[in-house]
Amino acid sequence: MSEQTRVTGGSRVLVAVYAIFALAATSRAAVQITTKYHEAPLAYLLSAFAAVVYVVATVALARASWWRVALVACAVELIGVLTIGTLSVFDAAAFPHATVWSAYGQGYLFIPLVLPVIGLWWLRRTRRT
Repeated sequence: MSEQTRVTGGSRVLVAVYAIFALAATSRAAVQITTKYHEAPLAYLLSAFAAVVYVVATVALARASWWRVALVACAVELIGVLTIGTLSVFDAAAFPHATVWSAYGQGYLFIPLVLPVIGLWWLRRTRRT
């Protein structure tokens, strides 16, 4: 699949949603770290990590030659949202402040939980043979 055919049709929507999340997560993490870092450093660093993952996923999904990078980014995102989501639900005291991935992305309408699944599905569908 060429670079030109990679970001067409429905995949443009996927890349656009990832770009919006990259912007939202980066902005949120920047504000949290610069204004309230001392209140919950772990939660805010996790938000910053999520932001980096969204940025990498956005760029990688838009480029056909970065298929493996996109695969790793989406997998890390899914593992992150499942791990942080589960920990934040069952050990809420450990996460007194929300991250992007807290409660499986409840603060973002659970899109952080659904997005990597769609990304991984799309990558499987566009995998080179």
